[in-house]
Amino acid sequence: MADLIAIVGESGSGKTSSIRNLDSSEVFIISTTGKRPGIQNAKKKYSNFTIDPKTKEIKGNFYTTANIDNIKKVMDIVDKKLLNIKTLIIDDFQYLQAFENMDRVDEKGYAKFTDIAKHAYEALKHGMDLRDDLSVVIMTHSENTGDNLNPYYKIKTIGKMLDSVITLEGLFTYVLFTKIIRDEASNGVSYKFMTNSDGTCTAKTPMGLFPDLYVDNDLNMVINRIKEYNGED
Repeated sequence: MADLIAIVGESGSGKTSSIRNLDSSEVFIISTTGKRPGIQNAKKKYSNFTIDPKTKEIKGNFYTTANIDNIKKVMDIVDKKLLNIKTLIIDDFQYLQAFENMDRVDEKGYAKFTDIAKHAYEALKHGMDLRDDLSVVIMTHSENTGDNLNPYYKIKTIGKMLDSVITLEGLFTYVLFTKIIRDEASNGVSYKFMTNSDGTCTAKTPMGLFPDLYVDNDLNMVINRIKEYNGED
């Protein structure tokens, strides 16, 4: 069973930049939008995924799709054929729901929300069922379900009808929220991951995994720490 990790936060809060220290030769990205990570040499490090129709040679480690069937097919290729890949990332996971919702906007009734929830669940469950040495990282946006005075952030979905069908956080062991911390003295900022809830979000990690509430937004460090904690190193 693969490790399933959620990285949750708003645009510009350090989700995709957290991959900067990963070895790109061991990473595969499924992008729902086609947007490459905002890191140096992203196009070179993450080139388009192709399969030669004659030789079946596989090249590249960046694939764009928001179709659940295609996502599962690519997951299976990574699982069975790309054994060099150790980290599989689905970036902007919320668009898996949002795009399907827009495609089916004219449909009436509750059934489509059940379908959308089912497809989101299928993607996560399929990720969990991949080989043991894979880390499956789901990058997605957050939403405030509280108010400005008493905020409470969770994984963003397309609304309460979907939330009534599935609680996405319940499928993860590791849920990290991005946090931008401003230094008043220097007027600088640092990008962090929140490792557990402080009452304002649904962040969670197992007891003792991280001693601090905030850690650097370094996905390589996070994955290595999880493997160490689980006795995999």
